[in-house]
Amino acid sequence: MASSGNGSVSHVFGELFKMMTGVDLVHVPYRGGYVPDLLGGQTQMVIGTIASCIQLIHAGKLRALAVTTAARSAALPDVPAMGEYVPGYEASQWYGLAAPGNTPADIVSKLNSAINAGLADPKLITRLADLGVDPLSTTSADFGRLIAADTEKWAKVIRAANIKAEG
Repeated sequence: MASSGNGSVSHVFGELFKMMTGVDLVHVPYRGGYVPDLLGGQTQMVIGTIASCIQLIHAGKLRALAVTTAARSAALPDVPAMGEYVPGYEASQWYGLAAPGNTPADIVSKLNSAINAGLADPKLITRLADLGVDPLSTTSADFGRLIAADTEKWAKVIRAANIKAEG
């Protein structure tokens, strides 16, 4: 199982898969790109991001077995969600915007409104969909709850897999 390094998203998502299935995969961390070795057969699988793999999937160079999100991806509608095979498996990578903790609430509200309005733009939605990215409009409070829940979830995986930071 290739990954982009110890503790990377691809590593931690793979460790969750191992924990939930009991499949014994050997983790092969890469400091550079793993794609040449994956394409060349030196490593057999990766749990990579749709954005990093979608062009290779469409070109027929990689075969997508499942997406790790809770539901199928609009970018790869014929590819099942991992949860269809492994009940309860869900692993999503997300990006978010944050402001310093002492930012006034009215400024946070204005930023949140502007960001959500931007994420509703049809051109942006189309461009993100082409990359396999599903925008999530949310409140700052809901985003905070997502961060807390994911921190707890992934901390358990990191502890169970004994993943250590590289120095």
